[in-house]
Amino acid sequence: MPRRTRIINDPSEMVPLLQTFRSKEHKHVFNALSTEWMTKSQLDEKMGIDTEESIDILQKCGLLESQWRMPKPGDKPDKEYHSSYSKVQANFQCSFDDLSEIITLTFTPYEEIKDLIGELEKEVESGNHSMSALTRKLNRSALYIRSLARRANRLTVMGQRLKMNEEKK
Repeated sequence: MPRRTRIINDPSEMVPLLQTFRSKEHKHVFNALSTEWMTKSQLDEKMGIDTEESIDILQKCGLLESQWRMPKPGDKPDKEYHSSYSKVQANFQCSFDDLSEIITLTFTPYEEIKDLIGELEKEVESGNHSMSALTRKLNRSALYIRSLARRANRLTVMGQRLKMNEEKK
């Protein structure tokens, strides 16, 4: 199966990638899924840890694809995962101020930015989805808000809009 190249056109897309690959655990999970399709239970067994967080983060970054594995008769179907990309190509331009802000936001401990994320989530929950309206309300650049949203587990960036993720069941 030919491998694909992940093309990054928005500097804020670097936030989840940098966060993901600074963790050895997430990197090992990504590497394991680069070679074969595995279910979560197979991955847990191979890694010797619970890999749910790694799977969630890799999916949020868009680095995993999933499909349903056909079960043996009488068993429930199980989702299996595989990494989607083997290469990355960054194609963006931004100021050093913006780049430094993105890198700082990426590596700032969650505890230090959780109030900002909470404020952003509150705005989106109240119906303020537009990037231009959010930049005015929070007095931050659109790039900063997109980067902050990519740090938040409950938010998804959809072009010039943000939306709340649906809760997992």
